[in-house]
Amino acid sequence: MAAERPRLVVWSRAGCGLCDELLEDLGPWLAARGLDAEVRDVDEDPEAKRRFGLKVPVLTVDGEIACHGRLDAEELDRLLGGQF
Repeated sequence: MAAERPRLVVWSRAGCGLCDELLEDLGPWLAARGLDAEVRDVDEDPEAKRRFGLKVPVLTVDGEIACHGRLDAEELDRLLGGQF
């Protein structure tokens, strides 16, 4: 049975250089696993803005924080249980 595809969301904001860096680093990781990520503006979602504030970028996997600030590929692999 195939593993259910995880929902990856990058919470970002306009003009955030660190967000751009995380997205650049995340691209090859996603491509190698045949996955994609949704990019959402934290300032357009009141709940996300309250939850994450100035911590952006934040990468969540199925709603669970995987990393913030910089890509943590090891934590992503751990959260996905090596299924991808």
